[in-house]
Amino acid sequence: MSIIGKRGIHYLKTANIPPELLERGQNRVIDASLTLIRERAKLKGELLRALGGVKAASTLLGVPLGHNSSFLQGPAFAPPRIREAIWCGSTNSSTEEGKELNDPRVLTDVGDVPVQEIRDCGVDDDRLMNVISESVKLVMEEDPLRPLVLGGDHSISFPVVRAVSEKLGGPVDILHLDAHPDIYHCFEGNKYSHASSFARIMEGGYARRLFASGYQINNKRRA
Repeated sequence: MSIIGKRGIHYLKTANIPPELLERGQNRVIDASLTLIRERAKLKGELLRALGGVKAASTLLGVPLGHNSSFLQGPAFAPPRIREAIWCGSTNSSTEEGKELNDPRVLTDVGDVPVQEIRDCGVDDDRLMNVISESVKLVMEEDPLRPLVLGGDHSISFPVVRAVSEKLGGPVDILHLDAHPDIYHCFEGNKYSHASSFARIMEGGYARRLFASGYQINNKRRA
């Protein structure tokens, strides 16, 4: 078991804890987590609307989840590392189109979904995936914010795509750049495995068209 999975009560026996007590506490933590994302998104949306001159702003939303990886769980630590790379002093913030990433009208940030804190309370993956989906929707509700989600292992693709599809009112087109299709029905007994994310997306009807590139082909012709 990884260090990540040893924290909190997630892996402790809860037989002696009244189920209603545990559920009430979990609900409070989930509500507080969604409130944090909601209020941060609301604040950033209000500020951008006050600044004016922006139709859509890429909005970072971190999902530090790694426990659904079948190997290493480093993706749980990725969102802050990605932010560190974005703002690294060895590069500048100008894009090829002349836009400045340090302009909040171009790139803003609403923080991370507190995945580990939620799991510490014994919340299972069914509910955790719902929290991720709801967090993405909260960002989408605040014009002109457009979520740019930082993972996290590939299991987060399912709740993110589900949220976008449900919010837009129908299935979406997806460009999938990956070495693997990730369509195992239930890899190693885990329906939310990083190797099963697109199985959940396709069976849920959240993709209208799926364009894939980069898949490794295991044959003698493979370079």
